[in-house]
Amino acid sequence: MRILADRNIPFVKEAFRELGEVAALDTPLITNQRVREADILIVRSEIPVDEKLLRGTPVRFVGSATAGTDHIDTDYLRSSRIAFANSPGCNSNSVKEYVVAALLAYASRNSLSLRGKTLGVVGVGNVGSKVVRAAEALGMIVLQNDPPLARTTDESRFVPLNAILEADFITLHVPLTRGGPDPTYHLLDQVQFDRMKQGAVLLNTARGPVVSTTALKHAFTQGRLSAALLDVWENEPGIDIEALLLAAIGTAHVAGYSMDGKMAAVGRVREAVCQHFGFSSAWDPALYLRSPEPSHIELNTAQLSDETALHRIVRRAYNIEEDDVRLRVTLSLPPQAQAAHFTRLRTGYPYRREFSSFTVDLPPEYSRLESTLSSLSFPCSTARSGRQRFPAQAGGVKVAPSALSGKT
Repeated sequence: MRILADRNIPFVKEAFRELGEVAALDTPLITNQRVREADILIVRSEIPVDEKLLRGTPVRFVGSATAGTDHIDTDYLRSSRIAFANSPGCNSNSVKEYVVAALLAYASRNSLSLRGKTLGVVGVGNVGSKVVRAAEALGMIVLQNDPPLARTTDESRFVPLNAILEADFITLHVPLTRGGPDPTYHLLDQVQFDRMKQGAVLLNTARGPVVSTTALKHAFTQGRLSAALLDVWENEPGIDIEALLLAAIGTAHVAGYSMDGKMAAVGRVREAVCQHFGFSSAWDPALYLRSPEPSHIELNTAQLSDETALHRIVRRAYNIEEDDVRLRVTLSLPPQAQAAHFTRLRTGYPYRREFSSFTVDLPPEYSRLESTLSSLSFPCSTARSGRQRFPAQAGGVKVAPSALSGKT
């Protein structure tokens, strides 16, 4: 098999070399001419996979190491009898942890408590369902909106979008769709912003076009929004600089970029390739994960509030404000260099492990946080009893919290 892959997919050569000859290229070099040399194509979300890319090629299988499929012309693939697989849910834990980090960082920065605040979750699938549980662990009151799930389950927990718009915080976890019964393109437009609770905070880790940038900026000028925590943007990588200036936290579409999630996605696509072509070949992504340094998080300061302690712990595992600072370098760049900087932030993203890779050493006075931390996937060690508690599942890839050696 001739396999062509985006070289920015971690360990893609190691994952697929037993299945064929692997050529890994930079994203812009994956063109129709190069795809003519491939039987299998493995991509990320930056590459539109459509007739223009695939016409006249021998490609029989397309794999995307992503959850979303808005960059894939699935109708064309079906009509051309080209098999397809993506990786839904593999980065869901990473996105959940991003949302937790963003909420705690924003609350700390503004000296407010999340406990008792309402969070409206729009889209309760792989990511949204995890966000619901995490927010409840933080003491938030959670409202859930998911029209497709509401129709198929008829469960009373789902509320209309108008009810979500009354929440203190609103977080989006929907795919980008432009047709069907529940289109999400510009799901939040001027009409919806005008219905929001005054002073609401918006989080978007779904897709940029789910929110109208024009309406978002207008909502700030009208005082409707007090803050926006944005990981995704319209017209990536050429994002709206005014929107970045308005955002309290802005990052370069990296919410799902934990190494755990990336490796799980590669493994999922590889498994689909093996199943489609009848290969019998196993590959363990966990062998390529290395432990964070340091992997233990200690709380040495007494008399912190629960949320302050949680923020310090989460910040040690994932400092979201560092990602915000990296993106804000864009503001000092000439317009012609801004899109390239956004792309570099994604392709050169630092090595980030999920919460499950860290052990929190809790002194006795913070033992009350053990349950909350466990709900957030942090293993805990309490000094009082010397016992350890580990979550049942370590994110998208099953890994032990002890150190793992492997390639970086």
